[in-house]
Amino acid sequence: MSEPSAPPRRSDLGVRAVAGVAMIGVAGLALYAGGFLFWLLVAVAALFMMAEWADLHRTAYADKRLAQFALFVPVAIMAPLAAGPGFLALGLIVGAAFFTVIITRRPGLAHGIVYVGLPVLALLLLRNQEHGVLLSLWAMALVWACDIGAYFAGRSIGGPKLAPTISPNKTWAGLIGGVLAASVFGAVLQPLGLPLHLVLATPLLAVLAQMGDLYESQLKRRAGVKDSGNILPGHGGVLDRLDGLVPVAPAAALMVELAKITW
Repeated sequence: MSEPSAPPRRSDLGVRAVAGVAMIGVAGLALYAGGFLFWLLVAVAALFMMAEWADLHRTAYADKRLAQFALFVPVAIMAPLAAGPGFLALGLIVGAAFFTVIITRRPGLAHGIVYVGLPVLALLLLRNQEHGVLLSLWAMALVWACDIGAYFAGRSIGGPKLAPTISPNKTWAGLIGGVLAASVFGAVLQPLGLPLHLVLATPLLAVLAQMGDLYESQLKRRAGVKDSGNILPGHGGVLDRLDGLVPVAPAAALMVELAKITW
């Protein structure tokens, strides 16, 4: 979530807005369609995220490709035409991480496979629920709402910095604004069928989303780069856009699975 200290140029803001609307539109269509289309979108995003993770860790080209291939094994198993998301896929994510670290001797790459693989599994698990569209929309869009609330609260209010050594532009006002925006979004979904305990959990997941954003900011600062990539006009890389969803999706899926929701 971005809280720039200086207003972006109008042309940059326009590009960001158009690209943002396009990304939300594509994600929304894939989410509604479900099945192979949703899996395909998530799988492609996962491969880009793995590549960007490898670049942030200054990984050689051969090792980066090996990590992508290793990650794709559990991702492929999650496809609708295969076993789908489940314990087999979870075991393969762990296995792919072990395989990668044994071959490359790079623990960071193994960490990346788990970092990318778990949210992929979580999103597909959520979409496969009886009310999968609503649950997936909740998990994904609460992060978007948090990003938007943090951006505008940070810009308009400013104030004390949240983590100046990691991300100097983020403020406590942005954190609060993001949590409030996500909470309002969760409340709006309750009349549509979102269970009350998930509505009440939304603020906690919003905080988790912002912690995920800070974690990726720390990775970028360590790597000495502004963005994880440049594939998304005005938005940087795929990791830049999905960093908040990485911790939120597994947490949301775990809540749903443990609660064994009856609608």
